[in-house]
Amino acid sequence: MSIKAIKGFQDILPERAERFARLEAVARDAFARYAYREIRLPEMEFTELFARGIGGTTDIVEKEMFTLTDSKGRAMSLRPEGTAGVVRAFIENGLAVSEPQAKLFYGGAMFRHERPQKGRFRQFHQIGAEAFGNADPLCDAETIALLMDIVGERGVDVQGIRLEINSIGDDACRPKYREALVRYLKLHEGSLDEDSKRRLTTNPMRVLDSKNPAMADIVAGAPTMGEHLCDACREHFDGVKRYLDAMGVQYHVNERIVRGLDYYTRTAFEVTTDRLGAQSAVAGGGRYDGLVKLLGGPELPGIGFALGIERIEALMEMDDVDMEKQRQDALIALIPIGEAQRILCAKLATRLRGEGIAVELFSDNRKLSKQMSRTDKIGCRYAMVVGEEEVAKRDIVVKDLREATWVDLLHEYKEAIPLIESGLRVLERQFPTQSIAIKSENMAEAKSRTLGSFKDLISKYVDSRADLPAWLAEQFRAVLEDSEK
Repeated sequence: MSIKAIKGFQDILPERAERFARLEAVARDAFARYAYREIRLPEMEFTELFARGIGGTTDIVEKEMFTLTDSKGRAMSLRPEGTAGVVRAFIENGLAVSEPQAKLFYGGAMFRHERPQKGRFRQFHQIGAEAFGNADPLCDAETIALLMDIVGERGVDVQGIRLEINSIGDDACRPKYREALVRYLKLHEGSLDEDSKRRLTTNPMRVLDSKNPAMADIVAGAPTMGEHLCDACREHFDGVKRYLDAMGVQYHVNERIVRGLDYYTRTAFEVTTDRLGAQSAVAGGGRYDGLVKLLGGPELPGIGFALGIERIEALMEMDDVDMEKQRQDALIALIPIGEAQRILCAKLATRLRGEGIAVELFSDNRKLSKQMSRTDKIGCRYAMVVGEEEVAKRDIVVKDLREATWVDLLHEYKEAIPLIESGLRVLERQFPTQSIAIKSENMAEAKSRTLGSFKDLISKYVDSRADLPAWLAEQFRAVLEDSEK
């Protein structure tokens, strides 16, 4: 009986891994543009960190963490999210003092013990960012703009996504809203599902985050936080919207966004889609001005986000996102024909890889047609077939797989130029009386100058297009010479 993967834990096969890597590369580029620096964190922390940071009454802490107890009786959990760990590291390693306005990003696996379904796994992957020490609404807007630069048209450009924002107030105005919400929910207590009844006494705002369709009407009729914002929170949220408008970031205000973690204050936001079924949120975040102090650090504000790599990757697959930017443009297929040529290609592959060129050395003995069909599947840019004839002629033909034409490196120039001359003769026959020269020049001079210009043009074009293949041919001949010594 074969051993299979654990339920809810997945293998990321090469095609998906390419999309993962593409998204990660786009994110790294965006983080660099916004002056964020990377932090790498352990995947296991003391359970207390999440209970205190995320909230002891959240679904994550109550039902979804993978927890074990060590020999000393201490509870430890695989991380269900990244922010609490970043804040812990920020405090423990002195950054809260030495670099209180640090901007950090991270990525990696997270773990939640929940029912696996489309877009939801027990081990999943996130990319996240956290900015500390800045409570200005411009910081909120810039954080949101960074997220959209990753998933929007400047980044992987997934389609059918929508940015939704809200303000969930702070300790000054949220208690009054909580009272109003509880009063409303108690009027409908008989219609609440079991989760909502439990949340009514522990965390009533989480009722608004219910995914149960039977709760939709009750949630829709609930009072909104916007009706209860204090002047300071309202002014802050107006500032966020003003800066997003200035940055050209499109958004929609959704007063039902509350986010699922207790540490959020004021700005909350989500990127949603209707293309992944029940898993509509593909990214989200918000401000958490009290979390650093809650976890034992100084009183510093913070804001951040996390995006689900699996969910964005699923959209990338649906959209058939161009992966050419991720695949190495110079991936070379080396296909030897015969044992002696296999040794030669092994040497050539070593030489090319030493120069930073990606090479796929075909080491099987299948028919050439089958090997050539495989080159497209693995994303090769060029194919070099090395047989006895190529060795004897000390010449090689490189197949440009994007153009699907054979490029003979040694004869390209003399094949191109006669075509230009032939074209000029056709023009001369069709327009025998029309001069294409300056008035002071005769037709012969004009033909000579025009042909020269065309030759220069085609030479530049061929040089540009054949630069790498020509270099490859030089490497082939160099390896031949080395082998003959």
